[in-house]
Amino acid sequence: MDGNQIPASGWSTAPPAEQHLLPTMASESRGESVRALVWEIVQTVLLTIAIFLAVRSVVQNFRVEGASMDPTLHSGQYLLINKVTYARADGTILDRLVADPNPNDESNFIFGGPRRGDIIVFRSPGQADKDFIKRVLGLPGEQVRITRGQVYVNGKPIDEPYIKHLATYDLEQKTVPPDSYFVLGDNRPNSSDSHLGWFVPVDNVIGKAWVSYWPPTYWGVMPAAAYAD
Repeated sequence: MDGNQIPASGWSTAPPAEQHLLPTMASESRGESVRALVWEIVQTVLLTIAIFLAVRSVVQNFRVEGASMDPTLHSGQYLLINKVTYARADGTILDRLVADPNPNDESNFIFGGPRRGDIIVFRSPGQADKDFIKRVLGLPGEQVRITRGQVYVNGKPIDEPYIKHLATYDLEQKTVPPDSYFVLGDNRPNSSDSHLGWFVPVDNVIGKAWVSYWPPTYWGVMPAAAYAD
């Protein structure tokens, strides 16, 4: 055959070695694409889990059940609970760096801990599988009593404009134990709370009621109750 002749139709001009490499290279390319796709999916799943856990460590949703916090909160209302507000330095490197602003309690809160008037969500002292929502009235070391529906803290009456129904009971003076809180529902005649003889240990506190997001008629940031010391 003359060196200038064109090969007959159907002949390949590619060297035999290159012809064998083409299927192998295509197969490797598809395999790498599949592995890259799987890795992207794994990364997305791990990132989603990390974001979920991070969000849950900061906020938590809560559904109000019952009428114990009427008229402030209503049964079926959904809230976001701020868990960072009551973050504690106990047992961490921050314990030596964060000055405790509440010398009358034993826990070192980074941002100050529960205040009088805060509405908190906590695990029930008697039923660990149930979460309650009540208002903080007595802080660690304080003396609380109730006379004719009026709450007294360290002998001084507490002004509570959010109350529509006063307590129908009296409570002899109690001293709030260290690292514990005295809580009451705003619907005083219809609330299972500290007037029954129990307090809320600091370890049971989950967070502070922060935002109401459902139903839409109750949208908004929870108002703070201010008390004169």
